[in-house]
Amino acid sequence: MCWHWGKFVFVDDLEQQQAAHERTVACYARGAAALSPPAERVEIPYGDTVLAGYLRRPVGVPEPPVVIMAPGLDSVKEELQPTAEYLLQRGLATVAVDGPGQGEAEYTLPIEPAYERVATAVVDWLESCPGVARGRTGFFGVSLGGYYAARAAAHEPRLRASAMLCGPYRFDLDWDNLPELTRAAFARRSGARDPEEARRLAGTLTLEDAASSIRNPLLIVHGRRDRLIPAYHAERLAAEAPGAELQMYDDGNHGITNHPFESRSLIADWLARRLYGTD
Repeated sequence: MCWHWGKFVFVDDLEQQQAAHERTVACYARGAAALSPPAERVEIPYGDTVLAGYLRRPVGVPEPPVVIMAPGLDSVKEELQPTAEYLLQRGLATVAVDGPGQGEAEYTLPIEPAYERVATAVVDWLESCPGVARGRTGFFGVSLGGYYAARAAAHEPRLRASAMLCGPYRFDLDWDNLPELTRAAFARRSGARDPEEARRLAGTLTLEDAASSIRNPLLIVHGRRDRLIPAYHAERLAAEAPGAELQMYDDGNHGITNHPFESRSLIADWLARRLYGTD
């Protein structure tokens, strides 16, 4: 993770950036089998390529429900594993995936606004994956991955429940207020040729045409003091999505990293209840 955070939203020297990312992947792979439960590297068919992921199954649960996990902008599957622990402790399997523009796919695939295409590919793969339950699949995403969670919830009916942590309603609404490094990272990961195209592409990441289609349960968790994605994004989605419920932390920052135990426990409990059918 030191290698990962050292190159996070750093696109000024791509040779250094890629070298650090390769070390991130290699270091984690060396230790993945020693985790409890272990992390198994998987490759999920997607178009004419594959997406890399880590699958983890809780100990002592024969066929657990599974939660697909989506990282945020310039985040990676390895970074999601501390959050995966909360899900695993509640008897849920996890598959964290580097989607287009992320992690191992960031050098070959641009960010995909219609992320339901990715979600469908992962759900298709899970249907033939041994050791996990079929028909009990959830989705979790943080930051830009939260947007991906909502898009998936709107368009992939096989997702029984989804959780969105500090995701945007539409990514260009506060474009001028985003940190310069964030805008630069998005431009690179989206394949934009210039700042104007980056702004236009940010506008294609929108839930305007999707919110009303979210009918399965969607938990929206957000922080009132989020300076990256303001709270009105969450409130707008909660008002438009029939299946949504909103949990706002009044003093929460982006990702609710100032209340990690409370927010991750809340999300994990909520997903476990819905995927196990106890709610």
